[in-house]
Amino acid sequence: MIMDGQGGGIGATIIKGLRESVGHDLEILALGTNSVATSRMMKAGANRGGTGENAIVRTSREVDVIVGPLAIIMANAMMGEVTPRMAEAVSSSRAQKVLIPLTQEKVRLVGISAEPLPHLVSQVIGIIEEMGKDV
Repeated sequence: MIMDGQGGGIGATIIKGLRESVGHDLEILALGTNSVATSRMMKAGANRGGTGENAIVRTSREVDVIVGPLAIIMANAMMGEVTPRMAEAVSSSRAQKVLIPLTQEKVRLVGISAEPLPHLVSQVIGIIEEMGKDV
């Protein structure tokens, strides 16, 4: 499950990278906090998509891996698009979480170097590839 909000650019970039690396063997679910984000991730190559709180809460329970920006586990992040229920569902999910340390919130992560998005996406793809080898 790839989760993103606002314009869906981070999620779309991750999906494109995964499709180039892993191909179509991997089922990718695009979950957007809004329809624009979901649409952009679907255009990037996701298999299925869902939008909004209920779709995110329900799907978070059923997936093996959740990927997205750090803000997806923060209530009221992304200018309020991440509801408390969404943040709780993602953070409480038994799924492995792969989070990109990018946020517009007033949060500073100590011990993490500032890397450009393409480098972070490459790291995410590497992690997902390694997870696939362990299955």
